[in-house]
Amino acid sequence: MAEFENKMVGLREIRRKKGFSQLKVAMDLNISREALSYYENGRRSPDIQMLLRLSEYFGASVDYLITGKEYEGKK
Repeated sequence: MAEFENKMVGLREIRRKKGFSQLKVAMDLNISREALSYYENGRRSPDIQMLLRLSEYFGASVDYLITGKEYEGKK
């Protein structure tokens, strides 16, 4: 059975666009660099509070952090 991949594509993308290292973001949010790396690589999923903190920190929607795209709703 293939392992479920749950990479947070937008999280890595926005962090890199802003020129932030994993260590800077981790220190600013008081988490380990490893935890942030795990979120970005799909090895661990952040809880809802951490998703909201990341969203506020980067000024991006939770949808964007997870998928790299903004939610467009049903058409």
